[in-house]
Amino acid sequence: MAGERPLRVLLLGFMASGKTTVGGELAVRLGWRFHDFDAVVEGRAGASVSEIFERRGEAHFRALEAEVARELLPEEHVVLAAGGGWPAQPGSWDAVPERTLSVWLQVSPGVAVRRASSEGPVRPLLAGRDPAARAVELLKRRKSSYGRAQVSFDSDVDGPAAMAAKIERIVRGEADAG
Repeated sequence: MAGERPLRVLLLGFMASGKTTVGGELAVRLGWRFHDFDAVVEGRAGASVSEIFERRGEAHFRALEAEVARELLPEEHVVLAAGGGWPAQPGSWDAVPERTLSVWLQVSPGVAVRRASSEGPVRPLLAGRDPAARAVELLKRRKSSYGRAQVSFDSDVDGPAAMAAKIERIVRGEADAG
């Protein structure tokens, strides 16, 4: 982005890292639109992410998610919350246009599982006897993909409003992305 301000913000991170909450807050602060990949997929499919996984499988969900990403990523003046697994899918980063500020909202496995379980039904990728071990495994597998983001914040420490304010300052050129 060398000197140019971002035209969009892409929020990345594991489930329950705060992407949707931070994204909504940031969009309001910037006066931009907000899209959550999972919500768009659910709206188009007429089913929840859990139902899509159960009925059609993860591969079908990932195909829908990739289609949504290809459509939304070129938009300008938009905050996007990617699905937790999207950055780790082959070719996903190739679709990210220049002048996109990518932000990794880091969350520890224990906090992610606690938050996710308090939000309602068990997330499909955490289903099973040991959700905490599954979260550790998934985070380990996705870490290098998330790590491609230009900026990261610890959502275990920073609340959504604080993270949105920090990202806003970067977008407005009032703080450095590095």
